Amino acid sequence: MRITLFALLLFAGSAAAQTAVDLPPADARGNLLIRGATVLTVTNGTHENTDILVRDGRIEEIGQGLSAPSGVRVIDGTGLHVMPGIVDPHAHIALSAVNEARNTISAEVQMGDVTDPTQISIYRALAGGVTTIHTLHGSANAIGGESETLKLRYGTFNPNDLHFEGAPRTIKFALGENPIRVHGRGRDIRPRSRMGVEQLYREAFSEARRYRDAQNEAAENGSTPPPYSRRMETLADILDGEILIHCHSYRADEIVMLMNVLRDFGVDRIIFQHVNEGFKVAPELADFGAGASVFSDWWAYKFEVYYSTAYNVAILLRNGVRASINSDSGELIRHLYHEAAKSQRYGNLTDDEALSLITINPAWQLGIDDRVGSIEEGKDADLAIFDGHPLSIYARPVMTIVDGIVRFDEARDGDDMRLDIDPEAEIEDVRLYDRNEDSCLVDAFVL
Repeated sequence: MRITLFALLLFAGSAAAQTAVDLPPADARGNLLIRGATVLTVTNGTHENTDILVRDGRIEEIGQGLSAPSGVRVIDGTGLHVMPGIVDPHAHIALSAVNEARNTISAEVQMGDVTDPTQISIYRALAGGVTTIHTLHGSANAIGGESETLKLRYGTFNPNDLHFEGAPRTIKFALGENPIRVHGRGRDIRPRSRMGVEQLYREAFSEARRYRDAQNEAAENGSTPPPYSRRMETLADILDGEILIHCHSYRADEIVMLMNVLRDFGVDRIIFQHVNEGFKVAPELADFGAGASVFSDWWAYKFEVYYSTAYNVAILLRNGVRASINSDSGELIRHLYHEAAKSQRYGNLTDDEALSLITINPAWQLGIDDRVGSIEEGKDADLAIFDGHPLSIYARPVMTIVDGIVRFDEARDGDDMRLDIDPEAEIEDVRLYDRNEDSCLVDAFVL
């Protein structure tokens, strides 16, 4: 068979490696048709030989035999598996700082102010099928700063382009050793003990309640309101249900303590992060309505985390807790689908239950499940395409789509996908796996 020079050039051009600057702008919304794939919707079963039509960045239609409108890119899904884009509810990538560790309470700071869209870790996360992340303040403080939910629209230099439009406000709390070590032992101020952490919460909420009451009274009477405090505004918004708490936690006794504190102040929703001893108090978590975002099998990397089980997430689910799996790692974020698969070995979860841990459940925990987390008509076209079933150890992500735009394509993966390249910069220190340090404590001891 003759192959013309034109055909060769056309083929070579279609598979040419790209660089970060070749990616479409962050505000682009794509149109495409994925044809004949195995579609894992997570919420509505698995459908073989199925098409997904995407228009203007949203899923317009799911079915068989769909036609591609003129000019719409067609992706041959034969032999491929399509799942919702992975949602990581606990990440510290794409940030230029993690902790504001000078105060035991730093509710006045916001992680959206330190979003760094140029970090190569964003592209690496895309290469693992991740499309949305929740960037949290660190755990140096009992009450940290407001967190930021990001869409991984890699290729932009504008931090705001990554911010997930309309995502609810969230804030980071921390229990246990971290705030005690940083402030109690490190600076000789409260909290120096676990009981000190509880009292710090009670005093902070009481002060915020007085602040909001004074504001409301001033508004009614036309009197002078209290002096503006960004910290008090944030804490009062928590009491008003405007901000969702995500709390670093390990021990069961402290988890119950914080739920008791929140009940006393009328706060009825919280997501516990890590939750290594969550299995001990799973019924209590379910009764409160709390969510839990856990490690699949990490523990014993410091004393307060010495006791846990790989069955943790399955026990939580079986007791009615809306649970997810997170990375808390710039490396582990690349294969959260492996972490989800462990729940089938330890807990015997179904495929949909396992995949829900990294899709619809974390989306619910972030208040964005109406937009992402499952493959449904009308939702954002955030999709991860694998060359096999994503729960198989042999499967690899081959394409990651955000808002209908292909942001990672294995066939076009360039040798250097950095956005910000400094020829005089030192070679990056890459550690693929290290749990001797707590990534939630980055910057905490640079005081």
